[in-house]
Amino acid sequence: MNLGVDRFKQMTPDRYQPGIGLRPGGERPDLEPLAVLLYGAMYEAIAAHSRLGVNVVVDVGNHDAYSVSRPILTDCARRLSGLPLLFVGVRCPIEVVMRRRCAQWGAGSGEDGSVPKPVALWQQAVHLPGIYDLEVDTSVLNPEQCAEVIRRRLEDGPPQSAFERLSAMATE
Repeated sequence: MNLGVDRFKQMTPDRYQPGIGLRPGGERPDLEPLAVLLYGAMYEAIAAHSRLGVNVVVDVGNHDAYSVSRPILTDCARRLSGLPLLFVGVRCPIEVVMRRRCAQWGAGSGEDGSVPKPVALWQQAVHLPGIYDLEVDTSVLNPEQCAEVIRRRLEDGPPQSAFERLSAMATE
């Protein structure tokens, strides 16, 4: 079951957009409390599916780069505590991200050739604190290869521990 950010954004009324797609940098402080609530709802839905034995894949970027601290990732770890999960960091060098943006949307660098601020902020913010069970690099591996690396890790271990460490950070 795919319960990622794109699915939840599709369900979000226009007046609350971008919802959980709110980018780093404090672009819409008025929506930040709602984004926290929507992330909580998404993670509770993920937990409910998992508790019922449904395998869940979640494609979402978590960050805490709002106008004020809103520790969504540690809250997520608390909500999913005790459930089987593998936290995968999906990385890609910014140069490759920019080439792909240009190829896909015709939009890439700023007028001066720089990386747009929202893109640079996203690239940094979603990887903090950098605690993962597994990391894949999409500049090196294609989607099928990434999926195979993830499948092998799920089958062969070692046990997942990223969310235990993240959850512990919330209580420190």
